[in-house]
This record gives sequence, C-alpha cells and structure tokens, in this order.
Amino acid sequence: MTTIRGAVLNQIGAQAPYAQSRPITIDTLELTAPEQGQALIRIEAAGLCHSDLSVVNGSRPRPTPMLLGHEAAGIVEEIGEGVENIAVGQRVVLTFLPRCGECPECATNGKLPCRNGSQANSAGTLMYGSTHLTRETTGHAEHGGHAEHGGHAEQVAHHLGVSGFSTYAVIDARSAVPVHDDVAPDIAAVLGCAVLTGGGALLNAAGLKSHEVAKDSRVAIVGLGGVGMAGLLTALALECKEVIAIDAQESKLELAKAWGAHATYTPAEAIERKVSCDVVLEAVGHPRAFETAFAILGLGGTLVTVGLPAPGATAEIEPLQLTAKAQQIVGSYLGSAVPARDIPIFEQLWRDGKLPLEKLVTQEIELENINEAMDALASGKVLRQIIRFP
Repeated sequence: MTTIRGAVLNQIGAQAPYAQSRPITIDTLELTAPEQGQALIRIEAAGLCHSDLSVVNGSRPRPTPMLLGHEAAGIVEEIGEGVENIAVGQRVVLTFLPRCGECPECATNGKLPCRNGSQANSAGTLMYGSTHLTRETTGHAEHGGHAEHGGHAEQVAHHLGVSGFSTYAVIDARSAVPVHDDVAPDIAAVLGCAVLTGGGALLNAAGLKSHEVAKDSRVAIVGLGGVGMAGLLTALALECKEVIAIDAQESKLELAKAWGAHATYTPAEAIERKVSCDVVLEAVGHPRAFETAFAILGLGGTLVTVGLPAPGATAEIEPLQLTAKAQQIVGSYLGSAVPARDIPIFEQLWRDGKLPLEKLVTQEIELENINEAMDALASGKVLRQIIRFP
C-alpha cells in the first residue's frame, strides 16, 4: 500500500468557472500494490488535455469520484509478475488505452481501439476490472454541496487507465512504453496523448509515414490546441509539401506561423479563399470545425477527425462530394496508433531535432491549481499545461 496525493474529480458538470465551484480536490489516497501484469509508476510530469476537461464539464461522463489525468510520464518503481515490456528504473510514457493484444480490435494494427481496454476505461478500472485507489471520507471536504459522513474507505475510479494527476499510479503494464533517459519528463508526457493523437493520425490514418507521400501532400490542421499543434509539428517534421494552420484565434495563428506553418487562416478565410488540401486533420471536436475541414478537402483527399464532439452533436456535409471527388473521411482514436510501435518514431524525430516538442509546453502549474488550470484550458488560450512532480 502506497499513500499518494492526487487530483480527484468529485462532481461532473459543475458550474464554470471551476476556480469557484472547485469540482476537483487534492486528496490523500491509498494505492494498492501492482498485481500480475501491472506496474507502480512514480509520476514525474502530467499534461492537461481536453479529454480531462471533457470529463469535468460532463461531455464525456465517467464514474466519480475519479482520480484524473491520462497524459503522463514517470519512473517504474515496481513491476508485477509477468511484466516483460518495462523494467524498474526506466522512464516510461503512459498511454490512455492499453491494448490487450487478444481481441479482434487489437488485430486491426491500431485502426480500432482495444475492446478490453475501452471497456475498462469506461468503467474507471484497469484492464480486466482491477481497481487500486481508495480515500478516507472522514472529515473530507464537501463534494458537490454534500458533506461526507461516516468515515470509510471510498473507492476512487481510475481515469483512462492512468490517473496521472498524482504522485504515483498503478497501471496495466501495457499502458507503458519505455523511452530513453534523455527524453525529459514533460516531453515524455506529451508523447503519450497530444503527439500520439495528432501526429499519429497523420502517420497512420492519413498514410503519411511514407516520405514520398508526405512530400507531395498539402496538409491542413483545423484547430490549434495541443493535439492540433502536435499535428502541425509532425507535418513539418515529415516535410510535407505545404502545411496550413486554421484556427479562430489570431494568437494561435501567429504562433503556428512562427513555428513554420506555410500559411494561416481563420475558418472563414480558408473557405473564402477556397483552400484545398490533400489531407485535413480536424482536432477540435466541434461540428463547425468538422464542416470547415470538409469544405477545404481537395480532390481525392482524406479528412482525419480526432476531435471528440459532445454526444448528439451533428454536422452538415454534402455526401455527393465524397463520391464526385473520391474523398474519404476517417475517424482516428489515439492516432490509430500502436503506442509501442509509434512512440519510438516520434522520440527519434525529436532526438533528430525535427520535432521540437518543447514548444507544446506553454506553462508549468502546481497540482493545487488544477481547477484554475481547467478554466485556462476551457478558454482555448493555452496549449499544454504541465504538472511537474518532485
């Protein structure tokens, strides 16, 4: 049993700003030891992503209380029986969808999310139902206006198999990919979500792994958050023919231009100027962004969407265009990646100086400021806020 500190979401859908409603509390929890196939990780760094915010605001309902955080990196402290892919002392990237390697979905080479991993994520457990987090409710602060009474060990759910907003985590070992010691913790953290999702979608779903394909492709990124900017940096690293950045915020367009984007547009400008691209990456998760992405898709082009809209959200497109222009729309979850295969690719691009991932980290925050950080994330004015753990 390990005593840890972590950021626990107590109430989904609290009123924003979260700095006032404070749905997340920093708690002391008990973490049980890793079992067969699992590992204990000392967390070094964790990034805030819209997938965290979507749980807080209720767009992606999850069981609560839940220890948040899915984009993280750390050091392996202990491994359970049967673990062979990682070793004690290694720095590892934590990924939010373990792959069991046994279900039909795992046989699709990354195209489909693992069935067992997805079921565990929805239930707030690790693979095959294991849970390891509890907190004592005696004297605990009010949650959602209801004070806890009675004093007992309350079960706390895992977030996407990671729960990285904490000092330590127990994970399924298949959620960990080792990286070399020269990869700084904040770089390792963003590799596990922002880069794997945005960059992986270009490599895998859009087929840009081939240099011959990449160098002849005109690529647009719609939405310049952490995932979109990771996609932008990846497209530049792949030396695509032209890389176009599209966002409603001028400040993000200016940043994209400074990072090397060949052209930048607001959504209205892109449509007005009849921008046409071979590959379009939609990284917003909003119907209007999807419509913009489809509007600028060129002849024979591929639209890859990685955003997660609210349930029930709809977009309008003209289906005739798909047939007449021989286009395709591809949904991509976690960049259609096999993390153990793809993370080393991005690590090497970073080491070669082609993928400057340091640029994604715009701010370091304290764990205690997590509610304020969620407000900043909701504003759309930050890329990656990183929590660094001693």
